[in-house]
Amino acid sequence: MAKRRRLTPPRADFLTSAAEPAAGAAPEAPGPLETKTMFRLNPNPVPNPAPRSRAPIADVAGETSASAALSELSQEVAQRRAEGRMVERLPLLQVDAAHLVRDRLTADAEELQALTDSLRDRGQQTPIEVVDRGESARPRYGLIAGWRRMAALLQLSGEAGEAPQDATVLAVIRSPKTASDAYLAMVEENEIRADLSYYERARIVLKSVEQGVHLSQKEALTTLFKHVSRAKRSKIKSFVPVVAALDGVLRFPTALSEKAGLDLARYLAADQGHAARLITRLQDAAPASAEEELALIAAETGSPAMAPAADPDIPAETVPVTGVSDSNPPAPPRQPAAPRAQNRQAESRAAVHADFEPDTGIIRLSGPGVDAAFLLDLEHWLARRR
Repeated sequence: MAKRRRLTPPRADFLTSAAEPAAGAAPEAPGPLETKTMFRLNPNPVPNPAPRSRAPIADVAGETSASAALSELSQEVAQRRAEGRMVERLPLLQVDAAHLVRDRLTADAEELQALTDSLRDRGQQTPIEVVDRGESARPRYGLIAGWRRMAALLQLSGEAGEAPQDATVLAVIRSPKTASDAYLAMVEENEIRADLSYYERARIVLKSVEQGVHLSQKEALTTLFKHVSRAKRSKIKSFVPVVAALDGVLRFPTALSEKAGLDLARYLAADQGHAARLITRLQDAAPASAEEELALIAAETGSPAMAPAADPDIPAETVPVTGVSDSNPPAPPRQPAAPRAQNRQAESRAAVHADFEPDTGIIRLSGPGVDAAFLLDLEHWLARRR
């Protein structure tokens, strides 16, 4: 049988009597501090750290994941920038427009004004293309394509009263592997956006060879204009002697139409002294307009194609010449000149002997009529047959 314990009612002095030592008894040594008395004895307590809600490994994993995401984003941005897939805003003065020898000699005033008005109303919609020349280069970036956009933005900056150093331009940074790739990008953009004259096309062929970008005119022609037809490349090639002989002498070279340029090329090839004689005539006359210059060349070469085109709907490949004054019309070409050219061509055809070998497929042309002018005529005829 379990032993029963008697319960006594609580005493009011129980806690007090337990805290006070009995009379005559030695005081007890202080024991370890209790939690309830700690703050009384330590006036500047250090609060307990907040309990951790998760294990330390979770924090490490989170930091590693964030670092990996940031590194991946940085690599993606760097890769897109290197591949030319990122549009950046650059200071306009940090772009060197003369980094490459430009293929465009002049900009039509009306077209440039139309571009300026468009940029003023809608902003820059298409970025220019530049190459990063390094942090030590000044200007740092070299222009590949977008010369007209740069010119229009500079004009707008001046109209707005903006300091030149504050003007900016949207650009894509390209990384051409060679200088030839940079020239190709410049030429192809102009071929697509605004047709160049044949003189300008032939000039960039010569300049790229002079700059050491290409080893020969043939290489430059086939590389820079590899996406145009063979007939068009043949015409560009025909303009090369004109550029070589008269570049820097002609004041309005882009006014030469396709037909006029081909006639001038034949004239220069017919006699080595023709170039020197024409240069002297041009320098002495110092024509003040494209019409005067074309009329002078027509009088010297006897080419009726030198006269400015009167039809406003002329083909897109020719450059229209405007500004003829009724009070001062261009001098007409000399009448006997064209028959002389026709007679010379007839004599050349009669003085050419042709031999054909059916087994080898070789045609040999010989005789006094075989000269540089005859070769040009033959190349043009072959180009039209392709």
